[in-house]
Amino acid sequence: MKYLGVIPARGGSKGVHKKNIKNICGKPLIYWSIKAASDSQAISDFLISTEDQEIAKVAQSFEASVDIRPQHLSRDQATTISVIQDLAKRLPDVENFIVLQPTSPLRTGALIDQCINQFEKGSYNTLATGFYCKCQEYGSHNNDRRQDHKGFFYDDGNIYILNKKHVLNELWFGEKIRKFAIDKQYNFEIDDTVDFVVLEALMNKYLLKEE
Repeated sequence: MKYLGVIPARGGSKGVHKKNIKNICGKPLIYWSIKAASDSQAISDFLISTEDQEIAKVAQSFEASVDIRPQHLSRDQATTISVIQDLAKRLPDVENFIVLQPTSPLRTGALIDQCINQFEKGSYNTLATGFYCKCQEYGSHNNDRRQDHKGFFYDDGNIYILNKKHVLNELWFGEKIRKFAIDKQYNFEIDDTVDFVVLEALMNKYLLKEE
C-alpha cells in the first residue's frame, strides 16, 4: 500500500472536553477529516487511531476503519510519531503515512492529493503543510519591519506525509523535507473553544459553499 491515511484522535483532550467529537458545522469534528480522506483520490486507505470507544463508535458511524491503540499508547505522554511507528510495525505493506489531525477540519481531499503530488514530484521523504512565520518576540528588536526578516517555516498541523523508514526510527521528519506553504485559511487549527468559532466561520465561507 503506497499511502495510508491516519487520523489520530485521542479521547483525553485537555483544552476542550471530547474535542474530536464536538460538533462543528452540524457534524462531529472528526467527520471532516474522515470526509477529506474519503474524497482523496490518492490515498489507498485510511483509519482512525484512538483509545476512546466513543470516538471509535462515531468514526464507525461514518464507515471509517478504526484501530484501537495499545494501552501504552493511550496515555497523555504518547506522541503521534510513536502511534504511527506502532502502526508501521504492524502494517508492513504501507510505504508512506499521511497524518491528518482532526483539528484541521477545513482540509479537503483535493488538498491531500495536492500534497501527495508535491511529495512525489520532488522525491521527498517528508512533507509538512504550513506557512512562513515572521513573528519575533517583543523586546528582541527595535521595531524592525516584518518584511525585512526571512522568517521560518511553521508546520500548521494540517497534513504530514512520513516515509515508513523514518517512522520506524520514530523520526518525525527525514533529511529531504518538502515545506509546503498552503493558503492561509487552511493554516487554522482547533485548540480551544474560540478556535471552534473561528473555524466554523471559515468552513462556512471556504468549504461548505463549495458543496
